Amino acid sequence: MTASPQFKRSPLALALLGILHMEPMHPYAIQRRIKDWGKDKVVNVGQRAGLYKTIARLQDAGLVAVRETGRDQQYPERTVYEITDAGRAAFHAWLTDMVAQPRNEFPEFPAALSFLMLLGPDQAKIELERRARAIQDRITEIDSDAAQSAQIGLPRIVTLEDEYQRALAEAELRWLHSIVADLEAGTLTWSRESLAAFAAP
Repeated sequence: MTASPQFKRSPLALALLGILHMEPMHPYAIQRRIKDWGKDKVVNVGQRAGLYKTIARLQDAGLVAVRETGRDQQYPERTVYEITDAGRAAFHAWLTDMVAQPRNEFPEFPAALSFLMLLGPDQAKIELERRARAIQDRITEIDSDAAQSAQIGLPRIVTLEDEYQRALAEAELRWLHSIVADLEAGTLTWSRESLAAFAAP
C-alpha cells in the first residue's frame, strides 16, 4: 500500500512514526514512551483521543498497519501497530524537511503582540513581566531536566530539543527584559490617540 499524498503531517504524526520506526507498539505504550522520554514537551500527547485519531489517519494513509491484536488478564484488548515501508519513507521525508526547512508557523504570542497596543503601556508592562517570570521558570525547569539527563549519562543527541527550547527561552527572556525596560523608561509608549492616525484606511 502506498501512502496518501493528502496526509497532513504533524509533530504528533512524526513522533508516532518515529516510535514505531524502532518497534511495533500499542497506542498506550506509545504515549507512555513519548512521556518517559520527555518528548511530551514538544509533542502534544495529553489527549489520548488525539493520539488514537492520528493513528487511525496514519493507518488510513497506509503509513502504519495492524501487527496484531492481543489480550491478557490485566488489560483490555490492545491493537499493536507497526510502521509500513511507506511509513518509513514518509517519516524520513518529513524529518529531513522539518529539520532543514523553516516553516511559517502561527504561535499565540506573536499574534497577541500584534495587538498589545490595545492593553496600554501600563498593563502591557505588567503582563510582559508576568511572562518573563514564567519564561524564567521554564528555563529553570529545563536546566533541572538537563542536570538529571547528565547524571544518568543520556547522550546529547537525544536532548537537543531541550537545548533548542532553552536557547529560545533565553533569547525571549532577554527581549522581554529589554521591552519592559523601555516601557519603564518611557521610550516605548503609545496612546489610542497617537495610534488613531494609523488606524484609518
